[in-house]
Amino acid sequence: MSRRVVVLGSVNTDLVLRCSQMPLPGQTVHGRDFQTLPGGKGANQAVAAARLGASVSFIGCVGDDAFGHNARRILAAEGMDTQHLHSISGASTGVAMILVDDAAQNCIVLDAGANAALSIAQVDAAKATIQDAGLLICQLECPLPAVQHGIALAHAAGVPVLLNPAPTQALPPELLAQVDVLVPNETEAAALLQLAPGAAFDATAAADRLRTLGPPTVIITLGAHGVQLACDGSNVHLEAPVVQAVDTTGAGDTFIGAYAAAWCGGASMTAAIAYAQQAAAISVTRAGAQAAMPRSSELPLKVSGRP
Repeated sequence: MSRRVVVLGSVNTDLVLRCSQMPLPGQTVHGRDFQTLPGGKGANQAVAAARLGASVSFIGCVGDDAFGHNARRILAAEGMDTQHLHSISGASTGVAMILVDDAAQNCIVLDAGANAALSIAQVDAAKATIQDAGLLICQLECPLPAVQHGIALAHAAGVPVLLNPAPTQALPPELLAQVDVLVPNETEAAALLQLAPGAAFDATAAADRLRTLGPPTVIITLGAHGVQLACDGSNVHLEAPVVQAVDTTGAGDTFIGAYAAAWCGGASMTAAIAYAQQAAAISVTRAGAQAAMPRSSELPLKVSGRP
């Protein structure tokens, strides 16, 4: 029987503009194809999981504004439980300004807005939901005290915790000690390990070093180069499907949501990763974040149960 995925995280509205190349400081470039889209790492991961069949509950905050009302409607339409999605009076919903170039690379500027209002008390109100979860997913676009409290509640109840440490920031050792699955990308892994800017990145060594910080399982996502998985004394590289990328926005979030859906549905870790890689590969062939996320009927690879 599939266990519920609980996502504690951010809700944003993405303002997306495509351009031929990223502007340099002080430079103006022509853009095209402007779009206003639903986003936020938390919401993205929740939508990815829900579209692939997971039962999902969401904990977070939006503003009492048009963007917030629309975000609530979208999440509810995906079939998830939004009773712990709070509307904050006088606050704007979080916004992400995203530039996507012709090489399918992106850069993002965030205004946390209402996401910054998520409190320990609001997380505590969702205690029963967290304690009944099959997996708690967190990121770092909400206040760290609230994230840390949610992780502590899950850990105390024996609920596995997946942390996507983005955006990067210093994390207390006691938080990392309560994380079961750490999923950074290369940049986030380097920041957690305090590697010098521009230093050569060895994914195998980085995964082993990250495990010494506390999480027993580390999955470093490497985009088109696959993932590095370190757990249970093994450290292996798993290749990604080869596709022609159009837009990489939200690919990491698709991976995490798909992994959660598969794992909570009974898949082994390696099967869940393969499923997640396939979902992420499909997502980068389309524009947008949530708009690009696939449904289970689009994935040739089906989830197999745990051995």
